[in-house]
Amino acid sequence: MASVPSLASSVNQRVADALASALPEAGAADPLLRRSDRADFQANGILALAKKAKANPRELATTVVEGIPTGDLIQEIEVSGPGFLNITITDRAIIETLAARALDDRLGVPLAANPGTTVIDYAQPNVAKEMHVGHLRSAVIGAAMVEILEFTGEKVVRRHHIGDWGTQFGMLIQYLLEHPHELDHKSDEEVSGEEAMSNLNRLYKASRGLFDSDEEFKTRARARVVDLQAGDPETLALWQRFVDESKIYFYSVFNKLDMDIQDPDVVGESGYNDMLVETCKLLEESGVAVRSNGALCVFFDDVKGPDGNPTPLIVQKSDGGFGYAATDLSAIRDRVGNLGATELIYVVDARQSLHFKMVFETARRAGWLNDEVKAVQLAFGTVLGKDGKPFKTREGETVRLVDLLDEAVDRATAVVREKAERVGLTEAEIVENGQYVGIGAVKYADLSTSASRDYKFDLDQMVSLTGDTSVYLQYAYARIKSILRKAGEGDRKPAAHPELELAPAERALGLHLDQFGEVIAEAAAEHAPHKVAAYLYQLSSLFATFYEQCPVVKPEPELVVGENRLFLCDLTARTLSKGMSLLGIRTPEKL
Repeated sequence: MASVPSLASSVNQRVADALASALPEAGAADPLLRRSDRADFQANGILALAKKAKANPRELATTVVEGIPTGDLIQEIEVSGPGFLNITITDRAIIETLAARALDDRLGVPLAANPGTTVIDYAQPNVAKEMHVGHLRSAVIGAAMVEILEFTGEKVVRRHHIGDWGTQFGMLIQYLLEHPHELDHKSDEEVSGEEAMSNLNRLYKASRGLFDSDEEFKTRARARVVDLQAGDPETLALWQRFVDESKIYFYSVFNKLDMDIQDPDVVGESGYNDMLVETCKLLEESGVAVRSNGALCVFFDDVKGPDGNPTPLIVQKSDGGFGYAATDLSAIRDRVGNLGATELIYVVDARQSLHFKMVFETARRAGWLNDEVKAVQLAFGTVLGKDGKPFKTREGETVRLVDLLDEAVDRATAVVREKAERVGLTEAEIVENGQYVGIGAVKYADLSTSASRDYKFDLDQMVSLTGDTSVYLQYAYARIKSILRKAGEGDRKPAAHPELELAPAERALGLHLDQFGEVIAEAAAEHAPHKVAAYLYQLSSLFATFYEQCPVVKPEPELVVGENRLFLCDLTARTLSKGMSLLGIRTPEKL
């Protein structure tokens, strides 16, 4: 495994060295290198430096240019305008750098210099409740961040903070105690997620009906909450049945989403019960939290209610019960103290931003978060319907996640079937590709939007073969694989030819391929998977232009030219496949 410095970083280094010798007092100055439509790169940093040093920017730029060797990496540099540098790379440097990338499984992408341990809290459904469209984004964004961070060398610990505790369990457990066969399965064979959920739904409705109509049952249910919180063995055993039944359902949905959720990573609210009392004690003894009307509260200068009075974070209620804050703060203590986290990422709906802001500030005051350990909320917006309003069914109900995924797969399978005969797909391949395309479409629509923005859920758009969709990218990949098969490349990798002159479309594709590692580093640092999606879409578009303008197989180009173009095809396919896998999307070989 060898990391390959990008062309941009090599050019940057050359310009920085020349800057340092032309203007020693500037120290290590940033040339501010950017991709440019005037040349391959433009360096804009000289203006600010000249201003600081009270020098003439154009003269300084000319001195810098004189100190930069050309020929191997840089073909030419010109000073433009008030002191910008326009830099053109040699064709040889582009192909040699890409050839070095092609030799490495990681495409030459370096590992992060100082990797830490990140705990990502994502995909958090509630026990005994159906997953709806609102659960989609946390799961999809979180899973992509896990892949991207792990690819940079970070140690990632996954945490699924499921809602498995609270007063509603009193009602459910009491009902199950009085109707012991309600969660029994029809047979001993493996239970489907659908059956598990319908069991839970039926029981929930029945217990809710009884709770609302029968005062004596209501009293028994409330007493059962006390037993649950006191750790009564019989009550806990019944509670565990709800958790286990819900997991059958959760895992079936995550399986549909082509997501790997492991049991040890599922640590729900109940996982922190043993820490709650101590968390409150630590906060109260350190003075971070104070008693107010019997409740244990943390106050903030900048958080006030509509009446102008401070709105506190309530860690413990006046009746002794614990709120979400106590659990979230205990989870921070566990993740930092026991898991050794250097960063905590919470992939949670933007509507919970105030809660997390208060929780993180409390943890900082208590010393559990500091300069070495930071916590961030990767807040996401709402999924909207085509009408631009929160996505609901015609009856105004929230949309079941399973229905949505099934419909996406059905639509995608129809799209795949239309082209299947031409590529010779079997029925089994049509079904499998339909799943990859349908689930990929849903994930990509989510991940190609900046997480903080709302996005419209429009299946027609998502499974369209044109535009910024995952299907467009999957077809680009499959098309390249087909080109390589037709060229008879098989297992032999096409060779790169650095001695050739490149056409404009080859250069544009090559320069973009070289940026893959930089995009990954940026997406990891900024928690921005949409940057990877945007990169891949642009890569597919550049490939389409290249394929149109530069004959690869027919009409037959000169042998070495053809081989060099096949080399660019192969590296494009590998980069597309790697990038898509980081977003959790599969790339079928034939489509």
